Amino acid sequence: MKKFSDYKEDGANWITLATGEYYPDILVDACNLYRPVLELFGQFLKKSESSERLFLYTTELRQPWMRIQLARVFRKYVSPSTPVEMLKKKTKAKWICEEFGKQFRPIVEVQKAFFSRPMPDEVLCALLWEYKSRGQKGYDLTERMFELLRSKFPDLHISGPERAGRDIRLGEVFENYPKPDRPADFMIKEGENILAIGFARYDGDRGGAQEDDRIGGNRNAANELLAYANGKELRTKVIFVNDGPGLLLGAMWKDYSYLEDSSDDIIVVTLRMISERITMEWLKS
Repeated sequence: MKKFSDYKEDGANWITLATGEYYPDILVDACNLYRPVLELFGQFLKKSESSERLFLYTTELRQPWMRIQLARVFRKYVSPSTPVEMLKKKTKAKWICEEFGKQFRPIVEVQKAFFSRPMPDEVLCALLWEYKSRGQKGYDLTERMFELLRSKFPDLHISGPERAGRDIRLGEVFENYPKPDRPADFMIKEGENILAIGFARYDGDRGGAQEDDRIGGNRNAANELLAYANGKELRTKVIFVNDGPGLLLGAMWKDYSYLEDSSDDIIVVTLRMISERITMEWLKS
């Protein structure tokens, strides 16, 4: 069987390019979607005596989607150094004000900046629209991956979140797993036998430190899982389904080749390689 490294020379023919959206075509929909967000932010801004008070207003909403969008607008105008993941947590609102409030942009400057822009602000709506599709390419990848695997192995049970959803936690799959919260994207079983644990990613654009982090994290996950399987005398394999143009950047293809070559129980594939490279013989070897 060909190795992952053998495909590198014509790698562009083996990756899948996800479809995208054109600018400025998205502006009408983006402005319609985010106008209510900007209008509500403006209402809160008018009645806020401080940036801390503005932030507390944004966290008091019960609708999760609107609260997250307001957190993103707040970050753009008031606190660009504060992660949205932190800002959207209602329970930490007062703590955030105490710890980061001194770095918030003064409310008068925020009001001046915000109300100097048109309503809706096309630029900001376009930026928010980018968040809307974040992760979509990964969801598309996993959905198509499940279709391919189930088509090829109709007698096997293939499970995992097919789009959005909670990842498989290996501590819930294996008894006394060393890192029980280790997430995985899919699992292949034959009866009670776990043939493979899989990880799926779409790499749209990666390089430098991001590239190193991704490869290093995958290597750690694979080594950890195989060490556990060997200790329990399991035949469980590790599958990495990685796709996208990011594989053609930097040393990604070479690094994934090294990862696959490190063990006969690891395989790295793109969507187009699944039917050719993942075989029942390998899964059960």
